[in-house]
Amino acid sequence: MNTSLRIKLGHRMKALLIINYQLLILLCLFATSCDQDKLKTDASGVFESDEVIVSAEQNGKILSLPIKEGDTIGKAVTVGNIDISNIVLQKEQVQATIQALKQKTTNPVPQIDLVKKQLAVQESQLDQQLREKARTENLLKADAATQKQLDDINAQIDQLQKQIAVSKQQIALDNSNISTQNRSIFSEQNPLEKSVSQIQDQINKGQIINPITGTVLTKYALEGEMTTIGKAIYKIANLDTLTLRAYITGSQLSNVKLGQQVKVYIDSGAKNYKEYTGNISWISDKSEFTPKTIQTKDERANLVYAVKMRVKNDGYLKLGMYGEVKF
Repeated sequence: MNTSLRIKLGHRMKALLIINYQLLILLCLFATSCDQDKLKTDASGVFESDEVIVSAEQNGKILSLPIKEGDTIGKAVTVGNIDISNIVLQKEQVQATIQALKQKTTNPVPQIDLVKKQLAVQESQLDQQLREKARTENLLKADAATQKQLDDINAQIDQLQKQIAVSKQQIALDNSNISTQNRSIFSEQNPLEKSVSQIQDQINKGQIINPITGTVLTKYALEGEMTTIGKAIYKIANLDTLTLRAYITGSQLSNVKLGQQVKVYIDSGAKNYKEYTGNISWISDKSEFTPKTIQTKDERANLVYAVKMRVKNDGYLKLGMYGEVKF
């Protein structure tokens, strides 16, 4: 190989070394920049919420269910109705039976009033005979009347007194008999009235009442469909505040406490993050295995603790969304 060719190869090797060196510097700078842009957090998890599945409390056809997925509904709002016309007929039948029982009861007032009027006449006659007795006794002292006249008056007084006693006994007996008869009828009425209350409770269950304030997540039934007791109608959750469930290691456990304020982050674009403020609402008192697919025995030995953080939702947080937390 001649000298000129050696010089040219040397220059080319030197140029290649310089280019490789420059590329190496660029790669290092890029890696450093990536490390600086990467968010460093203490734990990660997904957002969740307490979800309530509203089920039917009565059998029948769904007459109305105007709610839609995404609707926000307040607590105790009637959102639909189930056909309970047959139960309404049962209630009317029992009420008719109660009304018929009331017509069987006896009003003691007219009968007792009649006896009381007889008693009043008897007492008036007794008063008159007592006055006649006093007058006859005075006449007898003056030899103007006979003993027989006085005896006759005493006999009439005795008879009237017995009649008055019988009339009073008749009033008490009528009261007792009629009360016993009415009590027997009323004893049948009370269970029927309880049945009316039970049937009314079944009628009330024909209304679909929303249990919590929240957003409808999933609708399982439609108007016109048949439903049964316990069958799911829709699922609802309160999305105003979501819970980020994350896992921390035992070494991190001493750095967290209930009520502690934390920073929560979600992805916002390719490299940016959106920050939220949260509060630790629950810390598990038991450790568990790392909740992921375990590959090695060493990894299965790693135990973590579940932590829940309440985060106010501004509308961008979604159930199942991935989030990171910094204590």
